[in-house]
Amino acid sequence: MASIWQYCVNFAGYLRQMTVADLVDIVILSFLFYKCIGIFQRTNAAKVARALLLIIVAVWISYQFHLNAINFILNKAVELGLLALVVIFQPEIRRFLERIGSNKVYSFSRFFRDEVPVSDVEEAINETVEAYAEMSKNRVGALMVFERETNLSNIISSGTPFQSTVTSELLKNIFYPNAPLHDGAVVVRKGKIVAAACMLPMSESMNLSKELGMRHRAGLGMSERSDAVVAIVSEETGAISTVVNGNLRRHLSPETLGRILRNELLPREWSETGKSQGKGLLFWKGKGGQS
Repeated sequence: MASIWQYCVNFAGYLRQMTVADLVDIVILSFLFYKCIGIFQRTNAAKVARALLLIIVAVWISYQFHLNAINFILNKAVELGLLALVVIFQPEIRRFLERIGSNKVYSFSRFFRDEVPVSDVEEAINETVEAYAEMSKNRVGALMVFERETNLSNIISSGTPFQSTVTSELLKNIFYPNAPLHDGAVVVRKGKIVAAACMLPMSESMNLSKELGMRHRAGLGMSERSDAVVAIVSEETGAISTVVNGNLRRHLSPETLGRILRNELLPREWSETGKSQGKGLLFWKGKGGQS
């Protein structure tokens, strides 16, 4: 009991010595830990991270109860494990760095971003839902990527440049079987089609269902490396799917697809009321986007 009281007294003493810089330090570290946990939860690294946490807890328990032999072995395992983690988490580390490097938050261009009328994005969503409803019925495969905050210029450069408004007829023509641009993904930026036949990175997850084809794997890979919203139509089944932040949702109705796109790409006021507020929208500032 005295030991617990001493811990409380020491903790209170630490709190009295804290400065504003210490608080900022804690907030930044907490944010980084939160982001890392989010990345781990969407990948196989989550299992390894839980195992690592158990080892750390075991080290602490062995130290507290003076289990010297176990503590020595676990400490050595942790020392060697730190080197192994770089190899084990290599894909996740690479994706994390890719997202940081391509994110517009870290670019000076964020001070000069153009406003995009919300109505343009709303119209793009409506036309996409209409096209997806028909392509789903006819089992025409489709893959669309809606850019948000993460810059997708490297993905856009892998395809055929395009400058057009999003229309249902255009999308059906692009994805029509054997059409010149039907392979690959269409990328939408600020409510406009900017490229077609783009190559997307494949997901490296080993837990994906064998039912998922290349479009779904590419959509998941894109979502794992960016904050983009991905919409998919399966060529085999005609099922509509979306991928947001690494989370795949399958067998959606066109109405559900429209609701997801509005929730993720439009500001809260617009997606809830469907009425324009008379203001422009920074496309990467949608409800689902990061800031």
